[in-house]
Amino acid sequence: MDYQSIIDMQTKLFNSGVTRSISWRKQALLRLKQEVLARETELCNALYTDLGKSAKDSYMTEIGLVISEINYSLKHLSRWVKVKRVPTPLYMTARSYIVPEPYGRVLIMSPWNYPVMLTLCPLVGVLSAGNTAVIKPSNYSPATSNVIRQLLTACFSPDYVAVTTGGRDVNAQLLDCKWDYIFFTGGKDVGKLVMQKAVQYLTPVTLELGGKSPCIVDSSADIDLSAKSIMFGKLINAGQTCVAPDYCLVHSGVKDRLIESMKGYINHFYGDNALDNANYGKIVNAKHFDRLNRMIDASKVVYGGLCDSTALKIQPTLLDNVTLDDKCMSEEIFGPILPIITFDNFDDIYNIIDVNTHPLALYIYSNDKTHIRQVISTVPFGGGCVNDSLIHVSSPYLPFGGVGQSGMGSYHGKASYDLFTHHKSIVQRLGKMDLPFRYADHNNTRIIKMFVK
Repeated sequence: MDYQSIIDMQTKLFNSGVTRSISWRKQALLRLKQEVLARETELCNALYTDLGKSAKDSYMTEIGLVISEINYSLKHLSRWVKVKRVPTPLYMTARSYIVPEPYGRVLIMSPWNYPVMLTLCPLVGVLSAGNTAVIKPSNYSPATSNVIRQLLTACFSPDYVAVTTGGRDVNAQLLDCKWDYIFFTGGKDVGKLVMQKAVQYLTPVTLELGGKSPCIVDSSADIDLSAKSIMFGKLINAGQTCVAPDYCLVHSGVKDRLIESMKGYINHFYGDNALDNANYGKIVNAKHFDRLNRMIDASKVVYGGLCDSTALKIQPTLLDNVTLDDKCMSEEIFGPILPIITFDNFDDIYNIIDVNTHPLALYIYSNDKTHIRQVISTVPFGGGCVNDSLIHVSSPYLPFGGVGQSGMGSYHGKASYDLFTHHKSIVQRLGKMDLPFRYADHNNTRIIKMFVK
């Protein structure tokens, strides 16, 4: 595919000004919504093929979130696009305002684990802000990527929204092109490459990465509710979620109770053997399946540990008495394996978290207000929950994104619009009044100091 010709077409369309029209943007969002709803069954089938997702999980964690994002943008877009008046310092004798304007041509590179949501939710922000887009879905979720290509091709002409599929060679060609903004969701290694490529054109970049997101359970926590919530967050999509609890830090006094309760909820959710449950997801491919199996230390398994290489499924697995030297603590797990580390002194958790600093998410289960406040104010992380897991990512009222090693930039709701919008600052002089002290032929500093507040 000739990517430069697509970029040239999108440049021509963008420069014509039509994408800036509020009616154009709303019509684009409505077309996208209608097409997603019309292809719900196709999307669900593709997600089952690629990841073994049930229809309920596909709607709850992917399709429904896209529809919610579109609805929120449609409801608020007319207010977001307005020029905003702001106060002006007295000495300026002018008025000041902020003009929102789109960046232009945006490249969206999306991952395989939530291929619908993590492709189309950023696109909602791109379209709401008045940009054009080239979409590169993941090669690891081919069935879903194919439906997304068909869906977007049916909605939009390529001079507005274009879709290209393929592997690393396609990624390399796209990153060699000049964009006005790049939005990438995926792993750290590719994220670093994206930044390196963006530097040559000084292209602004958003990176949504990941990391080892801790789950803290202190002695004051509601153990049954904590176990239920942790297993929900860990096992949805077979653990292949960037904000899933990656490992558990549990107070020694409640650890045994928590493990027993987690076992109970695994059985409640998926039966005695999740490998036989059609609604339990699979690992995306053999490469990741093998990587995960190498993390399972049989001597530390207290639940699960079995796998089905034919179906690419791994049982929900709990590992106890884990240390920082174990394989499962050396990298982000991204699968249905939960290491459990015990602490006695609450302050000891910070040394453990610091080894994998700046996680994308953090979850604390506690009824101790001091512990909760201390963790939130002390530990740098992207976002998270108190006494729950994952649900913060579903709110259009909360910006979602990483910090430090887990990424840069936030989106969802208005944050998506703001991310793909340049806010242009303008000062407009009123009348002919002019203050002479700012010019070189005046040397009275006293007058200048009168205006400093």
